[in-house]
Amino acid sequence: MPEKARLSLLRIVEMNIGFLGLQFSFGLQQANMGPIYGFLGADEAAMPLLWLAGPMTGMIVQPIVGAMSDRTASRFGRRTPYFLIGAVICTLALLAMPHSTSLWMAASLLWILDAGNNITMEPYRAYVADRLAPDQRSAGFLTQSAFTGLAQTLSYLAPSLLTAFVARDVLDANGIPVIVRIAFVIGAVLSISTIVWSVWRVPELPLTPAQRAEMAQEPLTVRATLAEIGDALRAMPRPMRQLAGAMLCQWYAMFAYWQYITFAVGRSLYGTSDPTSAAFREATLTTQQAGALYNFVAFAGALALIPVVRRLGARHTHAVCLAASGAAMLMIPGASSVPGLFVLMIGIGIGWAGMMGNTYVMLADCIPPARTGIYMGIFNLFIVIPMLIQTLTMPQVYRPLLGGDPRNVIMLAGVLMLAGALATLLVDAGHRQPRDQGLVTG
Repeated sequence: MPEKARLSLLRIVEMNIGFLGLQFSFGLQQANMGPIYGFLGADEAAMPLLWLAGPMTGMIVQPIVGAMSDRTASRFGRRTPYFLIGAVICTLALLAMPHSTSLWMAASLLWILDAGNNITMEPYRAYVADRLAPDQRSAGFLTQSAFTGLAQTLSYLAPSLLTAFVARDVLDANGIPVIVRIAFVIGAVLSISTIVWSVWRVPELPLTPAQRAEMAQEPLTVRATLAEIGDALRAMPRPMRQLAGAMLCQWYAMFAYWQYITFAVGRSLYGTSDPTSAAFREATLTTQQAGALYNFVAFAGALALIPVVRRLGARHTHAVCLAASGAAMLMIPGASSVPGLFVLMIGIGIGWAGMMGNTYVMLADCIPPARTGIYMGIFNLFIVIPMLIQTLTMPQVYRPLLGGDPRNVIMLAGVLMLAGALATLLVDAGHRQPRDQGLVTG
């Protein structure tokens, strides 16, 4: 295969601008779906069921679309059709979401929005790997990470920044603040425009004759795909299996945090459990600002952790990150002021940085290079399955065991983060498998 032309830093930035729109959309969901459900009258105990779209679409859509894009040979390229289609779906759902008139409408639109995001996600990551020479891929993915941190920071801050132009208490007929509606419009514009800019400025490379011949000889079939997945599951390296426990704890905790943090802050700092009150709208803005802060800490922290991981190893570093997040979550219900809450976001941000980076370092150290792709796909299940478990169990325990108080959910999340730190220490250190080694058993 001919060597790929090296791209300038400006072109690498331009090819990743699409991630700004994609992650702005994800940030809008994390910051606003809980309050939107509250504005529309959702029962707090049933809240997790309304978030079911994320883990379900991630588990179903990403592996299928990723496999399909490997075998697509359209005139527009292998990956481009998928993330353009996904961006259009995402844009339409973002425009419609703040106009929801009922819970079922908002929940249905979230399914559509998450499907669009997931259609875009995996082909976009593959596009970056396809387009860049091997020695430039780290710069490509680091730029992608930077846009992720920037986008989520801006999406969390958007409603607060908009209060400079629109009063926070101006509501539509459904009780949803107008500043939230405008933030979703901004997200819709960014979703489609940034993707289009990326593919226009840095188009995909055309398929080589050898690649086309390979596609023709090895067409994607359901049976072959399922057989490969089954074989990889049976041969899963021991450290990867051990990571499942830590992943269960940390992702159950983080999903619960996103769902209930606004309601917990409403009670602890603003003395309200009424989603229709002005105090709750103030709590919503406060938690969005706190979310922007922890995302910024995660962005800066991820870069700062690089030399730490090199010195101490990903396992010990990640345990410390999760412990910092767990301690912060345990203290959130006791925070007596907004500045105090913001200080605790440092711990949340450190934990989030670890979740986005350290677990993948540990994974890469133990899987055979020839199966990196399929094990990365399987590893995604270690994220969405804990989310599904949380979605199904939280409504059962919210009132009987947690007293119907969202602050207790945040404290449970803190305990689980600490348990995840301990589980991380039990993972074998693992080592990168030699390139000529076959399947790994253990």
